[in-house]
Amino acid sequence: MLNNNREITALLSGPAFPGREFIRSGTTFGEVYAMAAGLRAVLAAPEYQGASICLAVDDRAVMAAVLLAALQSSKPCGPTLLLPFALSTPALARMQQLTGFTAAICDVDRELPADTAIIRPPAGTAAEPATCIPISPQAELLRIFTGGSTGTPQIWSKTGENLFGEGFALAHHFAVTEQDCIVATVPPYHIYGLLFSVILPLVSGASVSMDSPSYPGEIAKVIEEQGATLLAGIPPHYRALRGKKVVGATLRLAFSSAGMLDADDNEAFTHLNQVGIVEVYGSTETGGIATRNRSMGETSFTTFPTVAWTIKDDRLCVRSSFLSPELPVAGDGYFTTGDRVEQCGTSQFILKGRVDGVTKVGGKRVDLEEVRAIIKKVPQVSDCVVMALPEPGGREHRIVALIQGTEVDMAQLRKTLVESLEFYALPRVLKTIDRIPLQENGKYDRDAIIGFLTP
Repeated sequence: MLNNNREITALLSGPAFPGREFIRSGTTFGEVYAMAAGLRAVLAAPEYQGASICLAVDDRAVMAAVLLAALQSSKPCGPTLLLPFALSTPALARMQQLTGFTAAICDVDRELPADTAIIRPPAGTAAEPATCIPISPQAELLRIFTGGSTGTPQIWSKTGENLFGEGFALAHHFAVTEQDCIVATVPPYHIYGLLFSVILPLVSGASVSMDSPSYPGEIAKVIEEQGATLLAGIPPHYRALRGKKVVGATLRLAFSSAGMLDADDNEAFTHLNQVGIVEVYGSTETGGIATRNRSMGETSFTTFPTVAWTIKDDRLCVRSSFLSPELPVAGDGYFTTGDRVEQCGTSQFILKGRVDGVTKVGGKRVDLEEVRAIIKKVPQVSDCVVMALPEPGGREHRIVALIQGTEVDMAQLRKTLVESLEFYALPRVLKTIDRIPLQENGKYDRDAIIGFLTP
């Protein structure tokens, strides 16, 4: 804890490399710090004390400046910063309904809810001397609004210790320095994009590409043009990259998060590009928990050195400084996750699926992950989602599945399921689709999927 406090204090004292580019071929670290000083003055105005302010921002330099300014703002009287899960008009309107925000920091013109005060980030041209302001890394820094994969929006608080402590941990663990350049396929208003393309470069001195490429050709082009050394992607993007060579000689490591990476997609990328993918397991509320690099022969997950873990009733329990403050922890400081795990050796674990992935049909237990695994082995199936939906007017559930792959032999699929599962575990509804709907952060769009699976 003390080490993180010292590192955060040192970070706020000024940029280590003021003339170096924070944004590759763009904003320098000195300009980011100057922008932060201007924003700190704006946020100190009386009208923003105690107010809720939405970060309607996708410029990574502006996001970095906002976080620096917030770290040095007076607490608890300062404003509450809110990070939306999308910058669309409906998403921002929904967020205002839930939070009542009255102002928004905008880097470009956006359609915001009525009567929203707009704060424009001031331009900075040089690093200004930092003012010594007492800070508390344990104080709330911002609240992250997440659409999640369950269809139930939630808001998670994050402290400076949560976010910047994790940033420093990533920098130390993967030896990220000012010599690195990061390309992220996820925008900075998602926790994964925020950590890898805003906080990580800020704490390490690395530069970051302004673009968030998502198509294979775009990803390859940005990596080559920027001389990227680190790629932060999500599973759907690695799936789209199958069979496509995207990297030049500069890339040394790739990351994947925001969902489980398919083993075949991982192997295809690694084999073709000769770069291993580090899978980062965690969540918005827990922060990063563990990693796995299959190219190094790792089949199980190993926790970060700063994360303690144990298993209780087959469920993973973790203790770390990355946990959101509102998470319920036991007397020993451990939070019980919703993931079932199996210990592997002395320091690793294997994920066995979600606790909420087990449902009952006719009084019998059905593991939805097991059903999904069987479907995915059928030829021409590239992905699938298996759900338990309530029967109309009753308390029972029915199993349904949406399958990605319009050329799937449905007769073969049904035959495979009948031969592999008990009758009560068989999906009542099987539908194919060209591409399963996803949210911007790469997670399944549950509401859209249910729409395809229900009359």
